[in-house]
Amino acid sequence: MPAYEFPDRLNGNAVNAGDPQHRKNLADVLALLHVGGPQNRAELTRRSGLNRSTIARLVGEMVNLDLVRESEPRETGVVGRPSPVVQANDGIVAVCVNPDVDAIAIGLVGLGGKIISRVRHKTRRVPSVDKMISIVSKVVQSSLAKLDDECRIVAMGIAVPGIVRVDQGVVEFAPHLGWRDEPVAQLMEERLGYATFVANDANLGTIAERLYGTAAGKTDVIYLNGSRSGIGGGVIVNDRPLSGVHGFGAELGHTSVARAGLACYCGRRGCLETEVSLSRLLDIMGEASIDPDDLGPFVVASKDRRLRKEVDRQLDVLSVAISNFISIFNPEIVVLAGFLGELLEVNPERLLERVTSNSFHQLSADVELVRAGLRSQHLLIGAAELAFSPLLNDPISFAQLKA
Repeated sequence: MPAYEFPDRLNGNAVNAGDPQHRKNLADVLALLHVGGPQNRAELTRRSGLNRSTIARLVGEMVNLDLVRESEPRETGVVGRPSPVVQANDGIVAVCVNPDVDAIAIGLVGLGGKIISRVRHKTRRVPSVDKMISIVSKVVQSSLAKLDDECRIVAMGIAVPGIVRVDQGVVEFAPHLGWRDEPVAQLMEERLGYATFVANDANLGTIAERLYGTAAGKTDVIYLNGSRSGIGGGVIVNDRPLSGVHGFGAELGHTSVARAGLACYCGRRGCLETEVSLSRLLDIMGEASIDPDDLGPFVVASKDRRLRKEVDRQLDVLSVAISNFISIFNPEIVVLAGFLGELLEVNPERLLERVTSNSFHQLSADVELVRAGLRSQHLLIGAAELAFSPLLNDPISFAQLKA
């Protein structure tokens, strides 16, 4: 399972001291537990390719570092002593944040991808960086009071709908939020005291779905996420994330789909994210904000013909963009997240039929068109991967640093 390659700032003392192979083995086994869930030593031996004695030493070391836990397995009726079950310590926690124009999602995610808590804090106006930090600080303080004493927060990950210099933790431009050249990581670290990492929300959502969601095991993936902040995209080609020379690749929301369409902040007209828009739907619904998971049930229950007509129009436009992406990237799977996943749920037949009719048949015939399996949790889980990256890259250095 290839790991996402985050910049050096996130990697700390990356496998550079002591026995490099031993450190790599530790990182590989911890990653198997983090993504693959609880496993016994025999399974770890098979999946890692390491021998039994090596796995025993690695597991023992990680137990001592409090990175994993061992427990006795359930009775299976098999003769002989069964191997203890090993699992990542989900008491190691990351604070995960996803700011949007109408709300800030804040979650606590344990090692192993377990969502411990999630809060969607609605905002009356587009939050500034200072406002976001203030809200996150209050929510974290409240959450800490409810955490088990054995839980410990080790880092923060922030998924921002905008262009981010990941190695610096700086949001260069988040147009819908109105943020420009904001040192978000530094400001958050100064306020809350936790190491903080920031990246583009769609890139993190892609990682989360690739590891834990409907794209797990796929090598060629197109991911599209829709929110009030527009449409973000991620692409995995031959098991590698498409990043571009500056790390800003896969801005799929700015694909042109209507020459005479609405003006986009990027300077063009008819971009995908201006023509397929949650804001347009909310205007018809008479709602200022909605949790993405609630959109589909709202539309299904609605008798407003204008809303269904707009949903159908957006599905048709979305089909054109998806057909183009299929022709360019030849993916195994197209994953729709956020409100785009809700649109798919409302009328999957319409979208699939139009994608098929608009596409080169030999390229589209076997492509899966699916909703994000992680639903509204995908960006928080992606942000957790970002926060856990130094630990997963070099468990020894991280554990020593936090000791």
